[in-house]
Amino acid sequence: MTLAIVRLATLGYAHLGNLGIEGREAFASPSGLPTHHLYVCVRGSTALENHLAIREYLRRHSDAAATYGMLKKRLAEHFPTNVDKYTEGKTDFLLRVLRETGFPDSVLTSISFANRVE
Repeated sequence: MTLAIVRLATLGYAHLGNLGIEGREAFASPSGLPTHHLYVCVRGSTALENHLAIREYLRRHSDAAATYGMLKKRLAEHFPTNVDKYTEGKTDFLLRVLRETGFPDSVLTSISFANRVE
């Protein structure tokens, strides 16, 4: 993981740590690029399995992808500078998708806890 952090830094990405998600490191986008999230996940980690399951589900369900896209736009408008509230606003949708893809309740509880603002 350290090599990825060092190499991404040369491209202007700022390492933000794991932000409470084991097996995933977060990076802030470089200045001059559109704002985006970049994550590096450890192979075999729950974090990676989560991302891949969501991606594959949305690829197979265009209606869900459209709904998710509208949700993200609405949340971005309501919380343009509050990433915690933005993330929390997506959580129920993502948990439903992960439940449909077979994620166990113990993992869903952990994901829910990590994505809720306290």
